[in-house]
Amino acid sequence: MQKKLDSLLSAAGIALPDQQKSQLLAYVDMLDKWNKAYNLTSVRDPQQMLVRHIMDSIVVNSHLTGSRFIDVGTGPGLPGIPLAIVRPDAHFTLLDSLGKRVRFLRQVQHELGLKNIEPVQSRVEEFIADPTFDGVISRAFASLQDMLVWCHHLPTPGQGRFYALKGVYPENELAPLPAGVSLESVVRLQVPELAGERHLVVLSTIE
Repeated sequence: MQKKLDSLLSAAGIALPDQQKSQLLAYVDMLDKWNKAYNLTSVRDPQQMLVRHIMDSIVVNSHLTGSRFIDVGTGPGLPGIPLAIVRPDAHFTLLDSLGKRVRFLRQVQHELGLKNIEPVQSRVEEFIADPTFDGVISRAFASLQDMLVWCHHLPTPGQGRFYALKGVYPENELAPLPAGVSLESVVRLQVPELAGERHLVVLSTIE
């Protein structure tokens, strides 16, 4: 697993300290163990978890701006946990409505010693952001429209951004953006050994 992770990081041009690599591998190990009972992800092979969960998450890191983020619908902590590991100076609120997922996140927080995450069990529309966030990240929403409707109260007006992780270029979702939101960029992401396209949609908020 260590060799596999090193190979993937090298292919992506990402350099990480040994401690962060160890934490990423420990997270995959926990995800694999808990998955057998909790069904946290459809990916069963730990080596595939490195590609489809770890690398797919951390390739976003260089495109994030700010220090306070919320990962909405985080599930088992994706992309929030890998990003929190590689971005230790930033803080990540990990929001999910399912108790079993939040219990897993708290166990990860405890075992990996992650002081920069806060797992929260809540529906996103009921969550009060105080203070608001530099970035609202989601990998799980069905559409940008749903993300913007349910998460409109989370980013800091005029400063915060929405970061939506998508597969193919979401052309149909970008046309009807609501007032107060503008398209900043769509970044094509390169994830080593991952079949299919990956894009990051970055939306800016307007005061």
